Amino acid sequence: MIMGTTVRKFNTFSFFKLPSAWWCGVRLKYIDKQKAIVTVKHKWFNQNPFNSMFWAVQGMAAEFSTGTMVIDQIKESGKRISMLVLNNTANFSKKATGRITFTCEDGHKIKDALDKTIATGEGQTVWMKSVGVNEDGVVVSTFEFEWTVKLKKK
Repeated sequence: MIMGTTVRKFNTFSFFKLPSAWWCGVRLKYIDKQKAIVTVKHKWFNQNPFNSMFWAVQGMAAEFSTGTMVIDQIKESGKRISMLVLNNTANFSKKATGRITFTCEDGHKIKDALDKTIATGEGQTVWMKSVGVNEDGVVVSTFEFEWTVKLKKK
């Protein structure tokens, strides 16, 4: 199954290829070339012992908000390009309860990295940030992911 760039196709893809994220409630709500929005709701099965959302569930949602744009732009390039998270950092500033919305607005960084890897054949990296806010608009966590992109060998 190849993931399309629409919200519905992404969420269907996640059911079949990323079931742990799907079952935890991670859902793409919006995507374009610059921004992606992913939500996840705190529930019994994605909680930690402190009655808030487990950090890894937040990480899945945050990573999706960055990775969906990378996938979209790779697909648009028409080239065979691999992608992988090389590093990440996270900061947790408040208990994550209720619906958490992760937004990444770093889509503009991807094209340059893809253009360079296509032109040079060398892998490139790009750091992308996703900020998670609760229903009151308070930041609960901030994640940064270093994505690496590289041309696949023929």
